[in-house]
Amino acid sequence: MHNLLTRFDLAKNIVYIAFFIAIIFFAITLGDRFYSITNILNITRQTAMISIMAVTMTFVISTGQIDLSIGSIAALASLIVALMLQSTENIALSVFVGLGFGMVTGALNGILITALGVPAFLVTLGMMGIIKGLAMWITATTAIPIRVDDYNTIFGLGTVFGIPILFVWTLVALAIGLFVMNYTTFGKKALAVGGNEVAARYSGVNVRNIKIIAMTMSGFTAAFAGILYSGRMQAGRFTFGEGDELTVIAAVILGGTSLFGGTANVFGAVVGSLLIGIINNGLILGGLTVSQQMMVRGVIVILATALGTRGRFFRKKTPS
Repeated sequence: MHNLLTRFDLAKNIVYIAFFIAIIFFAITLGDRFYSITNILNITRQTAMISIMAVTMTFVISTGQIDLSIGSIAALASLIVALMLQSTENIALSVFVGLGFGMVTGALNGILITALGVPAFLVTLGMMGIIKGLAMWITATTAIPIRVDDYNTIFGLGTVFGIPILFVWTLVALAIGLFVMNYTTFGKKALAVGGNEVAARYSGVNVRNIKIIAMTMSGFTAAFAGILYSGRMQAGRFTFGEGDELTVIAAVILGGTSLFGGTANVFGAVVGSLLIGIINNGLILGGLTVSQQMMVRGVIVILATALGTRGRFFRKKTPS
């Protein structure tokens, strides 16, 4: 029994246990208000952007880095696309420019981290403030409406065989993330960098490039999340993505990725995102106020970090 318990990694599997407990708890306490098809589909819509950003945040954290700028990137990307659509009504061009902004910003984060040796926390915190201020400045804090129906359908309001298009985009991101992490050399190198950067460098891994690529991926999906926000809400707003960085990080850590790098669980990160979405949805249906919901989310962040830390500690203590 002792061997069985030591082999069971609580930090990696707690998300699945908590996921089913949350579903059962809210199904019992809230009844069909919670487990109705309409509400379940609504949860998948609400969590889509967090889930997509969580996929690439898994790569960032697995390399031992962190990205606090994703929420601001999402907001400014939504505004860029909205302004482009107002001017051109060209969906492909507008999306390309929005995603390009995200990639360039992510790459810049990675370059500053690796070239200057500044911790990712500080670089992305500073970038968050810069982008947030820019988003507020260029629009004077006003929303930019999007009246291109095809865009709103493809990136927010549409369905595929009754499944919300936002959840379809989540599944696409998950499939790509799983493939990259499990079947490419980049995924293996990202884990090597996070596990032991010095050893990875002596093994021939270009640590600098791996970190830059991971941050670029994060910027790309943050911009895509902003596009999905704008499609769902039919507008670009500087408030989109506000606080998402903490929710995404919590989802990734709850999903089994170590906050200290070297491990990753892309699928667990998406389940973690859905878990947080289920909890938020249940709290809203249960009548909790916004302030109370914020308090619960704060508790989730603390618990997620504690689980990541304890999981790392016990893995070190467990004999091989």
